[in-house]
Amino acid sequence: MVQAPVKEPFDLHGAVGLSVENVTRRFQTRRGVLAALEGMSLHARAGEMVAVVGPSGCGKSTLLELICGLQRPDCGRVDSEPAALMPQRDLLLPWLSALDNASLALRVAGTPRRQARAQAAPWLERFGLGDFRDTRPAHLSGGMRQRVSLLRSLLAGKPVLALDEPFAALDAITRHEMHGWLARVLAAEPRTVVLVTHDVEEAIVLADQVVVMSPRPGRAVAAIDVTLPRPRHATDPSVVELRDRALSALGVER
Repeated sequence: MVQAPVKEPFDLHGAVGLSVENVTRRFQTRRGVLAALEGMSLHARAGEMVAVVGPSGCGKSTLLELICGLQRPDCGRVDSEPAALMPQRDLLLPWLSALDNASLALRVAGTPRRQARAQAAPWLERFGLGDFRDTRPAHLSGGMRQRVSLLRSLLAGKPVLALDEPFAALDAITRHEMHGWLARVLAAEPRTVVLVTHDVEEAIVLADQVVVMSPRPGRAVAAIDVTLPRPRHATDPSVVELRDRALSALGVER
């Protein structure tokens, strides 16, 4: 069983909130101007997980890149502490071990390799990957690769996490296991989290708030507070009720 990490050995500055206020983002294409987001707003309290759901192409990934400072809005305002982006694909470097991949954010920040490895090693143990520290990504399971990727994001030392469909490529059993694992990790290491997902049940099970986006240009059409106690299960009547509310906001008939 994977054990959640304890709150040591380094300080990640605690959890902070973020605010996306009336943001518009447009791109110039060969066919003219494409509006990805139009008047998009989202607010997360400190230490809260907000799940963002919406149809394909509605600007969810663009929203995460705005939060992480990788893009700038054409209109509106994004207020966020520094954020680490975990993309849908784990993007582990195939020639590096699990330990070296996990410590990569520290290396990029200027930490010498030996020191970075020493700092990351106990976290690899706490993530249930101690026996695989020298294993390259090709020999890790999908769930293991995602754990390494998330550890790399945590070690970046940023108080906001932007997760872009982190479990989409996993099978149903592994995805369910990762839900519980992520909840334990965040209970021990709180962050303000924005989770993009196509899975409405996943959003309800994991998040404190679910923001539903419209088709492109994306904007928030509903914000559903999820105050149910944890752990949550997809078959719980209260989860099903909230799922149906989110689906209704998406225009999906049940």
